[in-house]
Order: sequence, then C-alpha cells, then structure tokens
Amino acid sequence: MTGWKRDRIGSALRGENPTVLRRLDAGFAVIGDTQFLPGYCVLLTDSPAVGRLSDLPRPRRLEFLADMELLGEAVENVCARRDPGFRRVNLEILGNTDPFLHAHVWP
Repeated sequence: MTGWKRDRIGSALRGENPTVLRRLDAGFAVIGDTQFLPGYCVLLTDSPAVGRLSDLPRPRRLEFLADMELLGEAVENVCARRDPGFRRVNLEILGNTDPFLHAHVWP
C-alpha cells in the first residue's frame, strides 16, 4: 500500500493525496480508488481522529453533510450530462472498513 493510502486524510491535508478533487468546508472530495461506476467519489473528513458523524460537534456535522450533498450534486450533474440513462446518486455514510468518517457517493 502506498503512503498516501495508509494516511488518506493526513496526505490530503498535506497536499499529497493524488485522489483529491477539491477541498471542501469539512473535508475532501476524492475520486474513488476503484471506479465500479464511473464517477464514484468519497468525501473524507478533514479531522483524522473522527470515526463517525456523531463524533463531530453539531455545526461541524452539518458542514460535513452539506459537503456530502454538494459532492453528490456535482457527481449527479456530470453523470446526467454524460449518460442519458443516468438515474440517481446514492449517498452513504458507512464505517465497516475504514476507521475514519467518510461518505460514499455512488452514481
């Protein structure tokens, strides 16, 4: 595993994560490592010690959720322009594998 994959958030904070698309208010929009579906993205928290949404103070939670919605809308807009059969984006906050807060954006 490469260095940035071992520390996705730290490498994003240092500007060393090559998957970062954009810095947002409460995290980083990154392109998914594996493109199961073209446009798959992930929102990473910018707080490495945060494991779940409820670990954040309420104002920061709302910022993270707003970033998730913004990333979802961006992916939706691009996919809709590129594929006439595109239907929707699914947004998920899971925590089964990676120990840090992140949200999946599945087109």
